[in-house]
This record gives sequence, structure tokens and C-alpha cells, in this order.
Amino acid sequence: MDKCRPSRKQRCWLPSGFCFLAGWLVAATIALWPHMSCAITFSHGDALKIGKRVWQNECNGTISGLTAWNQGEDFASLGIGHFIWYPKGRRGPFDESFPKLVSFISKRGAKLPTLLLTSGEQPCPWNSRAEFLQAQHTPEMNQLRQFLADTIDLQAEFLIARLEGALPKMLAEAAPADRANVQQQFERLVRTSQGCFALVDYVNFKGEGVLHTERYQGQGWGLLQVLEAMHGTSDAGAVDEFVRAAKATLIRRVHNAPAERHESRWLSGWLRRVNSYSGG
Repeated sequence: MDKCRPSRKQRCWLPSGFCFLAGWLVAATIALWPHMSCAITFSHGDALKIGKRVWQNECNGTISGLTAWNQGEDFASLGIGHFIWYPKGRRGPFDESFPKLVSFISKRGAKLPTLLLTSGEQPCPWNSRAEFLQAQHTPEMNQLRQFLADTIDLQAEFLIARLEGALPKMLAEAAPADRANVQQQFERLVRTSQGCFALVDYVNFKGEGVLHTERYQGQGWGLLQVLEAMHGTSDAGAVDEFVRAAKATLIRRVHNAPAERHESRWLSGWLRRVNSYSGG
């Protein structure tokens, strides 16, 4: 079993196989859902493996891909999970996650680059994609990129922590009649290594699905919406069903998206990503 470096005080441990849920989660009744928290435990080595897989999915595993600003978007996308960072005075429908990541990493004792040392959450210092691209080889950007490359394991821990908090949020948002099924589908996936990775990656990739700002024509595309579309009972078929449901959810998102966003340009990449969950 791998062990975390002591200075980082990782609280989670897991034998090989990536995922383990405490027995109480599997046995919990839906009546307890408002008070539930999901305790998913990983060894340091397994968390790092997940981090590298997410890095490959988001950035093709490249150092340069750790700092990106996609065409047509109003925010920078940073780190292995392309965590969103908005410029000053700019806000959009998507959850801003990079400042939360920085806070998480700082609490683990990692040294922050100069750009991120200001106390409290700060806006992205580049106000546009053009400014961001012009700064690609500045000392500040190089330092930021190196910081992100050096903290892959901590970024993976952040993603795992996000998944831990996802189930109660999703159950709170789901219709009462759907809650038992959402929990059942979550548990089917988390009992297998591939399913657990699919949950970690998708919740970072498209969110929990609980924010009403993350809707097109009233329909979301997050993890909640994928789980709601699943109805199987076999652990063996859970990942394949998740992939099918995720692909249908993403296709629906593109169909519902405002025309000016041209989201069809991203769809093939999104579908390849979810296909990878089952080895496709």
C-alpha cells in the first residue's frame, strides 16, 4: 500500500483497486440522505493514478495543457481538471473551481507561486483570452505551470473530495421519487475501479448537475442527470450504462445549447472521453 508524504496529511487510504466505500454508505437508507457524507478512500498512489488519467483526458497529459483558455470562453482553464478561473468582474453560468483548488492545496502545505500569494480569493489576472495567450512565456505563467505540474496528487485529492460531497447535493436536488435510484446508481459505480474513476472524472468534467445556472432549456448535463437516466441493478454493467447515459446527456446538451456557443465543435471529444471509462 502506498503512503502519502507526511507533510500532506492525506486522510484517505485504500488497497489497490481504487475505490472503497464504508459499509454504512452501502447500507444507508434513503431516509438519512440529508445527513449523508460520502467517505471515499484512496491510497496516495491510487489518487495519483487517477490524477494522471484526468490530466490525460483534459490536457493530453502535457505541461502546456495545464494552462489553457479555450476559444469562445470567458475564463481560464487551469490544472489537470481545467479548473475554471474568471477574470475580475466576470461571472458565467459555470462554477468557478480554481480558487477553491488553490485554497485546498494551500491548506495541504504546498508552496504557492507568487501569482497566487494574495490573501483571499483573487480573480484571474488576465482579462481576456488574447491577454492570456500573450503571457504564455512570462515568468508568472511558467511559475504557475510548474506549480500545477508539481501538485498533480493534490489536485487529484481535490477531485476526490468534490466527489465525496456530490452525493448529498445530488440527493437534495433530485425529485423525491428519484432519490433512491440516484443513490443506487452511484453505489453501483463506486463499487468498481472503472466506475469510481468515471464518477471522479465526470463530476469534474461536467459538474454535479445541481446548479440551476448550468442548464440549457431547463435541462442539465451533470452527474445527477446521468445517474437519473440509469436504471440497472448489476454492478457488472454499471460502467457501460453510465457511458451510454452520459453520451445521451451530452448530445442533449449540445442540441439545447445557444447557437452562438457552437458546442457541436466539442461533442466528438466529449464522447471520446466518456467512451474511455469503459475502455472504448
